[in-house]
Amino acid sequence: MLNIVFLDRDTIGPSVDIVRPAFAHRWTEYGKTPPDMVAERIRDADIVITNKAPVRAEAIAAAPQLKMIAVTATGYDVIDIAAARAAGITVSNVRGYAVNTVPEHTFALIFALRRSIVGFRQDVIDGEWQRANQFCFFNHPIRDLAGSTLGIFGSGSLGSSVARIAEAFGMKVLFAGRKGMSEEPAGRTAFDTVLAQADILTFHMPLTPETRDMIGLAEFEKMARRPLLINTARGGLVNERDLVTALDRGLISGAGFDVLTKEPPANDNPLLAVLDRPNVIVTPHVAWASDEAMQSLWAQVISHVENFEKGTPTNVL
Repeated sequence: MLNIVFLDRDTIGPSVDIVRPAFAHRWTEYGKTPPDMVAERIRDADIVITNKAPVRAEAIAAAPQLKMIAVTATGYDVIDIAAARAAGITVSNVRGYAVNTVPEHTFALIFALRRSIVGFRQDVIDGEWQRANQFCFFNHPIRDLAGSTLGIFGSGSLGSSVARIAEAFGMKVLFAGRKGMSEEPAGRTAFDTVLAQADILTFHMPLTPETRDMIGLAEFEKMARRPLLINTARGGLVNERDLVTALDRGLISGAGFDVLTKEPPANDNPLLAVLDRPNVIVTPHVAWASDEAMQSLWAQVISHVENFEKGTPTNVL
């Protein structure tokens, strides 16, 4: 009988029905697991399910029965893939579950910032409308999406879904090529060209050593159209201190971020100091978390576990 350990149930919303595998098994579930307790909790596990609890080389080495790790996310930077591969452990992630929820959240941020919803809402709360001498007032900029240019970093399922929505709104879409590349494949636009031409930039790519701090002050200074920056992908793609500098210098029009470099953020995170600005929105890594998306995610996790038990593993990294 396989021993299954779920390390961080609390990272999946309470609305989700945590269906368990159909085959006979032992199930151990923890609300959350600190990094220093992972090795102890998976010591006798055959299968580990994790979202954010890191499974590193030391924990893998201390779990001689471990055969599979199921990641309840698309990103898998919490797993030491090299160590798992060396130990013959199958690692599977989930894919495609967020094809609606993340693009919708992306556009929620875009609309809120492009039309200054946050600023105008606060003005009404503060009595500005009541004191106005006419039916409306113009304290903040309002820009249409139609006719604007959207630069997308990442052309997978999420980036492609965002592009389809953008085109429906009459936007011009540019998929950015890799940073530093002199030649781009068909359908891509040079990285620096996207920086210079986009009115809005949105990120839909994993965090890797190559993409960490992909956008810093040097890149902000190339943004000729003072774009909005939207990040619903991974914290660390954009240097947060440089982002605040870009806001202070007027190099960008605003920022809508659902992800930060450290989550939850420390009190000294530079973005927390500018949350009162009407052109800054930070949401707590919830773009992925519609009820529908989370239930779909869990169904994938269980299918991968069941497929592994049958000898036909799926979504193997």
